[in-house]
Amino acid sequence: MARRTLPTAVAFATTAALVLTACGGSDDSSSDDIKGADKGSSSPSASASASASAAADRPKITLPSSFKLTFESWTSGNAKEQAVLDDAKEELRAGYAAIIANDPGSEDLAFYDTETGLPQSKKWIKSYTDKNVTVIGELPAFDPKVTLVKNVDGRTATLGYCTDESKASTKDRKTGKVVGNPAGTDPEVFYSVTLRKSARGVWQNASVTSKRGGCAK
Repeated sequence: MARRTLPTAVAFATTAALVLTACGGSDDSSSDDIKGADKGSSSPSASASASASAAADRPKITLPSSFKLTFESWTSGNAKEQAVLDDAKEELRAGYAAIIANDPGSEDLAFYDTETGLPQSKKWIKSYTDKNVTVIGELPAFDPKVTLVKNVDGRTATLGYCTDESKASTKDRKTGKVVGNPAGTDPEVFYSVTLRKSARGVWQNASVTSKRGGCAK
């Protein structure tokens, strides 16, 4: 389930985001994409993030108990880096929420993607919805590393993080059949995301690449 990959049996079709990971293109046969439109930014703690979201009119995204997406150590003492982490986290949550809702045209996802990044995200989501499958299980996202690019406008950042698809699967909406990664598949997928800060202060996904087995051991 990478972002985007799906268990190879179901897709690949979506290679880097198995059944669970998030956005963008991919370097190998296990990646998929997810992206959005133009908007917002955020802050460190959960309460701070909620306040920031309200200020920027960020959408409230919820996921069902059947799919647990967790974020380990997605915190930073640097407020600008934390804003990147907060919005990137919500973009990923919005992508999986769209898959579960069977909604490739999700407005919540578009909120967190640039105009150029959104088509990639829609392609990722459709790799699930076109097969009439959803995602279930647990998908931890961990070891995030943010780099604020020192360019002319100061509105570009990169984010690298890993996901572990060991406990994530796809489920056929009609038959209920559950499929995970084939035996021998490396469950960890590394993602590299480029983000752009919109006029409204939202860090949006502009592009994503993924590599299965690219995480440090």
